[in-house]
Amino acid sequence: MSKRDELIAKYAADLKDKCGVNADMDLLTKVTIGCGPSIYNADSATVSGSDESELATVKNNFLIKKLGLKDGADLDKGIQAVMDKYGQSNRNKYRAVVYYLLTKHFKKESVY
Repeated sequence: MSKRDELIAKYAADLKDKCGVNADMDLLTKVTIGCGPSIYNADSATVSGSDESELATVKNNFLIKKLGLKDGADLDKGIQAVMDKYGQSNRNKYRAVVYYLLTKHFKKESVY
């Protein structure tokens, strides 16, 4: 099993255990691949739900550039909803899981 496959399995378990979501493995795999090498770096593999600059990066680089959404208050609400679903108390919010949940939240599976 490759390192990426191990991470995808870990993300699927995280979705099930922490979010109560049965992952669409095909979409999760595509989102994970889309994250590129960041998933292998301990710092960039996670998203800090309390760091405003980190959330701005998620909004600008993922929601606006990748998913093609228009900037607005609904993006911030979507990010907040995903952070609440993942659990504010969870210290390790994996980037691929957050992106997966955002993709589902905004119904943008077609991008992948």
